[in-house]
Amino acid sequence: MANTSDMTTATAALGDSRAQEAFGTVKKCVTLFGAISAIVLGTVAVMAFTGHQATSFMWIRGAILLAVAPLIHRMTVRASQGSYKAFDRVRTLSTIMPIAIIAVDLIPGLCPAWYAVIQGLSALAMIGVAVITRGAALSAAFPKKQ
Repeated sequence: MANTSDMTTATAALGDSRAQEAFGTVKKCVTLFGAISAIVLGTVAVMAFTGHQATSFMWIRGAILLAVAPLIHRMTVRASQGSYKAFDRVRTLSTIMPIAIIAVDLIPGLCPAWYAVIQGLSALAMIGVAVITRGAALSAAFPKKQ
């Protein structure tokens, strides 16, 4: 059973203006990630329709990353309302996704340089989320579970 004084402290910290400001910035970063993902997919579509090379990899990855953005945004909203599970998922995804995005982009010949650069920009947005979710304001709002 959870200690009620710990829950009260976490709830008070979550209501802190620094925590809510941090969540506002996280939401903006996730929105930026989604916008960049939409730009990537739109660019792939334009290229395909104008006769340029657009591989299945580019289509699938662009669609998956665009589809993930609203899910992460929803988790961020739930975390800002006090869900530790959602907070932990956002923190974990924001750490893993940039590594995966950049690592795949570094595989020679898998995607064109422009695609890798734009995907790298979306990874930067998620790196911002990872940094903010590990910052003092949100660490205080969600103390480690024991």
